[in-house]
Amino acid sequence: MLTCHDVAKYFLSLVDEEAGDSISNLKLQKLVYYAQAYTLAILDRPLFHEDIEAWVHGPVIPDLYRSFKQHKAEPIPPGPANVDKFIPEEIEILDDVWNMFGQFSAAKLRNMSHEELPWKQTPRLGVISRDLMKQYFRTQLVQTKA
Repeated sequence: MLTCHDVAKYFLSLVDEEAGDSISNLKLQKLVYYAQAYTLAILDRPLFHEDIEAWVHGPVIPDLYRSFKQHKAEPIPPGPANVDKFIPEEIEILDDVWNMFGQFSAAKLRNMSHEELPWKQTPRLGVISRDLMKQYFRTQLVQTKA
C-alpha cells in the first residue's frame, strides 16, 4: 500500500512553477485528503494507511504535516514522484483530484472541507472515519450514463 508521502510527492511532481502553481502544507493536506476520500468512494479501499484527523483548519495527516511544517505557509519545492508505485486507477483518481482541486488556494480548500460532513461530524483532533469519507464522497461523484 502507498503512504501519504507517496501521494504528496505525486501532487508535488505536478506543480508547474512557471505557470504559477504552488502547494503549501495546508493545500497539500487537502489534496491528499481528497485523494484518500475519492479512492475510498471509487475503489472501495484506502489509498494509504495513515489516519486523517479533523484539525481546526480542516483534515490533516499529522505525519505529513510534520514533514512539511518547516515551510509554514510558503510553497513546498516541487520534486519527482515514483509513479511506478501507483496502479493506473490510482493515477486517474490523483489526476482527477488535481484537476478538480489543484486550481484552488489553500484557504479555499480549507473552507470547502469545513462544509463537508466528514470534517463537520468529527470532533476536533479526532480521526475522520474512512467509512464516513467513503459514504459522503460517493454522494459527490458525478453519475454518468454509458
